[in-house]
Amino acid sequence: MLTGDLSGVIWAVLALALGGVLKGATGAGAPIIAVPVIALFHDVPTAVVTLVLPNFFSNTWQSWTYRKDIPEGAFAWAFAGAGLAGALAGTVMLASFTPQILLLMVAGVVFLYIAFRLARPGWRLPFETARRIVLPAGLAAGILQGATGVSAPISITFLNAIGFERRVFIGTISIFFLAMTFIQIPLMIGYGMLTPHLALLSATAILPILAGMPVGAALAQRIPREVFDKVILALLAVVAARLAWSALASF
Repeated sequence: MLTGDLSGVIWAVLALALGGVLKGATGAGAPIIAVPVIALFHDVPTAVVTLVLPNFFSNTWQSWTYRKDIPEGAFAWAFAGAGLAGALAGTVMLASFTPQILLLMVAGVVFLYIAFRLARPGWRLPFETARRIVLPAGLAAGILQGATGVSAPISITFLNAIGFERRVFIGTISIFFLAMTFIQIPLMIGYGMLTPHLALLSATAILPILAGMPVGAALAQRIPREVFDKVILALLAVVAARLAWSALASF
């Protein structure tokens, strides 16, 4: 899957598969798990590039599957368009920042996501308010996605706070993630990050994610959402702490 020792390859495959389970259950989340784990054994650019083709294909699939559940009007398209613009700026940051800064950024956004989920689990955002702030929210989420591969602290929190039903949530977030890949892929090629070797690895990474997605969809019908969320948050806390330690130790 990825170059490196066998343990790194095994952990990368497991992280991708578990990310697929999370995406199948919630419509989002593969990068939340896979990017920090892959970055532990390689670096943040490798992790983000590895996820770009799985993001494209999995979100194309879900966008089509849930196309009838996308909210009427401009909301979803405005969110996606702002995300695309933000991803442009974020990808430039990804190509420019030092490895230590990128590791700390990934750890920071994961900790931010965990903190918000724990502090405000029942917070709700009125839809009219969400419509007024959809462009800055999408832009900020796109910057995070481009720079760190993880937009969840803003994108998932923003849409979840509105209280969308599961199918509406999945349709909206899939359009958002898909739009960002349209700018990430050409920029990564232009900056020399999406090399033929990494493109092959990224294409291979599609397999464990797609294998995990049906499992996640089935689990979503059987396991309480609260239990699933707590397990994922605990896993993320361990991974983010390890990322931060690795970054600080290398200064």
